[in-house]
Amino acid sequence: MIKDLLIILVASSLVSNVVLSQFLGLCPFLGVSKKTDTALGMGTAVIFVITLASAVAGAIYKFILKPLDLTYLQTIVFILVIAALVQFVEMVLKKYLPSLYNALGVYLPLITTNCAVLGVALTNVQKEYGIGTGIVNGFATAVGFTISITILAGIRERIEGNDIPEPFKGMPIVLITAGLMAIAFCGFSGLL
Repeated sequence: MIKDLLIILVASSLVSNVVLSQFLGLCPFLGVSKKTDTALGMGTAVIFVITLASAVAGAIYKFILKPLDLTYLQTIVFILVIAALVQFVEMVLKKYLPSLYNALGVYLPLITTNCAVLGVALTNVQKEYGIGTGIVNGFATAVGFTISITILAGIRERIEGNDIPEPFKGMPIVLITAGLMAIAFCGFSGLL
């Protein structure tokens, strides 16, 4: 059991990185990765939302949707759960960390429509994970998101002052960097 959870931890965070191998959650990945502290804040918010969404969505699926044969409603229900959790995170950040709330800007409410969050909830159902295993998968996936967005932010901070050819300035160099990161993360596939 512990071995299976460790495999899920490594696989979800590094090998099958939600951003770099599944290409989910690209909007905040590209939009919030200008500064490392903002990227870490977004990563922390995503960790909280995905982990909680995995727990709540798993419980709702197991105890309500499946017994009542309403599994066809899972996508709608999961979106509502995610939206409620994001609202909660937004209220907490606005009250206790206003500088991070302002730095995240429009990308914080966009966690609601972040396909990575919904993707994890649906993956947990498709792979028939129990609630505990689903929480581990959600946490590991969110950690993988945080790792990748923080690395990209660090690279973007370093290349900001460099002499980059005009056609590659801005988003083109960011996309090239993300592509190279995706290739680098393919190296983790040999771990499992």
